[in-house]
Amino acid sequence: MPDADVTQTDATWSGRKVLLGVTGGIACYKSATLVSRLVQAGADVRVAMTESATRFVGPVTFLSLSGHPVQTSIWDVDDRPDAQHVGLSRWCDLFIVAPATANCIAKLATGLCDDPVTLAASALPEGTPTLIAPAMNADMWASRAAQRNVATLRDELGYAMVGPEAGWQACRTQGAGRMSEPDAIIEAAGALLGR
Repeated sequence: MPDADVTQTDATWSGRKVLLGVTGGIACYKSATLVSRLVQAGADVRVAMTESATRFVGPVTFLSLSGHPVQTSIWDVDDRPDAQHVGLSRWCDLFIVAPATANCIAKLATGLCDDPVTLAASALPEGTPTLIAPAMNADMWASRAAQRNVATLRDELGYAMVGPEAGWQACRTQGAGRMSEPDAIIEAAGALLGR
């Protein structure tokens, strides 16, 4: 899909409030493009990052692209009367986790919430559409534990999934586990919002 098609402001994204959770995988670089395209399409995007994610892409990148401060710690505060993660969770129309590492997926499946992304997920109001874009090594993706956790997210918790795709990976191998491209994530997210 050409950039012009994705970045035109349209009814799907105009005024929509999107919370993007970014976890620590090399695919973080694609998340910057995702934020840029969503903002250009008219969405109001806020970003929460795990500490590991900040080792791949700095929060200033997402601040610049979204126009909003980035939550990088469970101890971050602003002028809200509620906890930052609760405020962001109540604020959003859609929650996207991209990339969603094996670690993040395991935490979401078991209810662990010790970083800004999983903490925000734990406070989402019932019915908030949530889209997970897995990203990991092919062997990790194929593991029984990862597949069990993905099934839990999809079948028991009602999270939508996009990807992963097959192809060249940072570990110098080919296989399934690559995070979907930003256009595919936007298309899947639009479908969740009734596009």
